[in-house]
Amino acid sequence: MRRELCIGIDLGGSNLRFALVDRQGRVLARSAEPTLPAAGLASLLSRLLCGVERLRREAAGMGFGTAALAVGVPGLVCSDGVVRASVNVPVLEGVPLARELSVATGMPVATLNDANACALGEKRYGAGRGYRSLIALTLGTGVGSGLILDGKLWTGVDGAAGEFGHIPVEPEGRPCGCGSRGCLEQYASAGAIARGGDDAAAVARRARQGDAAAIAVFAEAGRYLGIAAAGVVNLLNLEAVILCGGVARSFDLLAPSLRRELVSRTFAISGGRVRVEPGVLGDDAGVLGAAVAAFGTAL
Repeated sequence: MRRELCIGIDLGGSNLRFALVDRQGRVLARSAEPTLPAAGLASLLSRLLCGVERLRREAAGMGFGTAALAVGVPGLVCSDGVVRASVNVPVLEGVPLARELSVATGMPVATLNDANACALGEKRYGAGRGYRSLIALTLGTGVGSGLILDGKLWTGVDGAAGEFGHIPVEPEGRPCGCGSRGCLEQYASAGAIARGGDDAAAVARRARQGDAAAIAVFAEAGRYLGIAAAGVVNLLNLEAVILCGGVARSFDLLAPSLRRELVSRTFAISGGRVRVEPGVLGDDAGVLGAAVAAFGTAL
């Protein structure tokens, strides 16, 4: 049996997505279910293992084996493999998830931050294919990012790099769940956009219908994204800023003010080069990026 497929898992605060992926980025089978973090760790691990076994059987039915799996999680995955700061799935706090799954499945397993998985997916199979250095911003419940530098994922000395959403953009601004104040996440996430009561999608619909207040909400979110992105572009001289996640579906509403702010705050050489683009993989970015990590683990 040829061992050519990997399993990518996107473990989000709301949804748990599984995909059986080949080296060309083709999704051969997939499934999804609610994450249900309130049900506890044992329930979550059981459902993870059931999903993995289901895809292994599907692979076997196609005449393939599965070489490895990887899981993108909403939290920090530090160098010791332990999940930390998992605010949206708190049952994962302190769990060596890769080790637990590897023991249970007998397969090589990798875990990585969900925004890092998104960056890997867009770099290998999506909007980032033509770039060696980029930042992929995940705009959803929070604001995360994955950094690709010289073609490789950069995670920092402790595995904690890429916390773009916690760059301060207003030093004495809104309190943030991280314990600081004025973090970008408080101004450019889905929650920030929906602060008036509607969800972000409803605000986007009103903006496209010409509602001035809704247009201003997205313009402000884009401006704050541009402020934070400018610092990163000046520091790293990146080729691209790629917007992913649910809020990024409103790219047309965010991009004009983001680009203006970015250009106004960067040196001409770096600001003139960098491209601002939407991701193209949608909900598959996380599972495809996890599969990229799994193939690396399988080598």
